[in-house]
Amino acid sequence: MIRHLLLLLTLFAMPVAALSQSFDRVVQVEILPGWRNSDGSHMAALRFTLNPGWKTYWRAPGDAGIPPRFDWSGSSNLKGVEPIWPTPKVISQNGLRSIGYEQELILPLRLTPARAGAPISLDVEMDIGVCRDICVPSELTTRATLPRTGGTRDPRIAAALADRPYSEGEAGVRSATCTLRPTADGMHLSARIILPDTGGPEVAVIETADPRLWVAEPKTARQGDTLIAETELMHVDGEPFMLDRSGLRFTVIGGSRAVDIRGCTAG
Repeated sequence: MIRHLLLLLTLFAMPVAALSQSFDRVVQVEILPGWRNSDGSHMAALRFTLNPGWKTYWRAPGDAGIPPRFDWSGSSNLKGVEPIWPTPKVISQNGLRSIGYEQELILPLRLTPARAGAPISLDVEMDIGVCRDICVPSELTTRATLPRTGGTRDPRIAAALADRPYSEGEAGVRSATCTLRPTADGMHLSARIILPDTGGPEVAVIETADPRLWVAEPKTARQGDTLIAETELMHVDGEPFMLDRSGLRFTVIGGSRAVDIRGCTAG
């Protein structure tokens, strides 16, 4: 873990002037305005376009990645934002595993207006990581006014929505159980998920509801219909912590599909 933290600290400690001189315009972002749904919500998207050879990261980027951060506070008539992440790729980088996207990312956004029937002014500031041979943080801003009614159904957004991981029901998940035990630094977690094979090599990504908890890269194995994922967790400040099983989230990424699993019961 110390190695991974030092790597990220080194990246963020690089002089800003040097980064702007060497890596300017590596990634561009725009808002795809999308359409207004019959329930009053609005479906839009952020479209990230990267220069050849560059990539960016999923919401849980892995040990070699930089987690994305979004600030929607400059928007008006916006009550809620739900990003709907398309299935990411597993990327090997300098002996570490990262989770992300290459060339382009279209990130659908389900927006809830504060006042139904009124336009939404979407103003977003974001910090994302972009990588090629080296990872660098990138600060981006974009804004747009979205139509209050109608709008054309954008096939790019529709394709990204269709590319989301399967739900538990869609994938045929029968159960997810977790066993926990304390360690010197935090906690060891072993999850057993009964689900059909997702094709080819399978990778499990584990997230918690508490952003202060660090989750090590899980070890994943399969025994018949059961996927086993084991990892170590610790508090970023080295403090003791409680772990809510219902707040755990497992994403299984296989060769043919991915599956999103929310929570687990005691094993």
